[in-house]
Amino acid sequence: MAGILAWFWNERFWLPHNVTWADLQSTEEAAFPQAEDLYLAFPLAFCIFMIRLLFERFIAKPCALGLKVQANGPQKAQPNAILEKVFTAITKHPDEKRLEGLSKQLDWDVRSIQRWFRQRRNQEKPSTLRKFCESMWRFTFYLYIFTYGVRFLKKTPWLWNTRQCWSGYPYQPLMPDLHYYYIVELSFYWSLMFSQFIDVKRKDFGIMFTHHIVTVTLITFSYVTNLTRVGTLILCLHDAADIVLEAAKMANYCKCQKLSDLLFLTFAVVFIVSRLGIYPLWILNTTLFELYEALGNFPALWVFNVLLIVLQILHCFWSYLIIKAAYKAISKGKVAKDARSDVESSSDEEETVPRSKAPHSAMATNGTSGANGTNGYLTGATCSEEH
Repeated sequence: MAGILAWFWNERFWLPHNVTWADLQSTEEAAFPQAEDLYLAFPLAFCIFMIRLLFERFIAKPCALGLKVQANGPQKAQPNAILEKVFTAITKHPDEKRLEGLSKQLDWDVRSIQRWFRQRRNQEKPSTLRKFCESMWRFTFYLYIFTYGVRFLKKTPWLWNTRQCWSGYPYQPLMPDLHYYYIVELSFYWSLMFSQFIDVKRKDFGIMFTHHIVTVTLITFSYVTNLTRVGTLILCLHDAADIVLEAAKMANYCKCQKLSDLLFLTFAVVFIVSRLGIYPLWILNTTLFELYEALGNFPALWVFNVLLIVLQILHCFWSYLIIKAAYKAISKGKVAKDARSDVESSSDEEETVPRSKAPHSAMATNGTSGANGTNGYLTGATCSEEH
């Protein structure tokens, strides 16, 4: 194991020329990032998850009920042993041939069986109350950590001059505030990695999981190699838009549609400016060019930049979805879908009345949407289309 670790942490791969791991050892005069510090992230991630459960139960839920957020889930399908067996053991989306067979077996018309399966799929959707609580937790955390990051960074020289990220490397002492900021962010993303499997299912689950893996990898390796200054800029920049998105989702769940639309459009502007403007011109510029000029070429430089470019590709994908939603908002006067990552995996519409009697424009109560790395579902009116 020691040999494998020594091979993996080869300093000629991870560090610039003329820099060794010995240069990054803490001394009595100065502390530097140590790989062992990252072990703190695992118990802290568990603590964050437990805090989340307490927050959602004792703070978010009372707030939601006070704001009249719908507590009940979708209408439940009537009990039927035969259909339930087909649903759980065979398929949740029966084809025409199977529908006809079930129709003969139960003496139901095909339309009624289709409705039963639709209601049964919707039955597994989370309630609006649960989604509100989840969004309120994320909003609170992002607001806290973004505020902390801004207060910390405004006192640092590298916020205003990115070349300072590399000045004096590797002898850049680890400040307590920076250490706290890094470990809390890493712990939060570890908690997201695990809670994503029990949270509301999104259609872009795989993309979000990729996003979390890239983020955790970047935080980990940038900490170990003491490239933390640029890391703080990336973390703070990414938290800004998520605050507005979670606020927009909460407004939607409270049925404050005008506020939700306004917040969504604000989110769209903040996201596109920060991820398609500031991120490439500010972050990628310093990691691709200024870092190379200051420290020279070394293999890990390209590992970091490839991961940062993967994030930029995800930004472009999410921005495309957001622009589509914003265009609908402007052309129709309302946000039909938010376009980021919060679309549930089973997004069938619950059909409780025949289509001929359904109103042309009806407010959705399940609040679906989709667009990022952070999760959003903002439904507006006119949501009879399936996502």
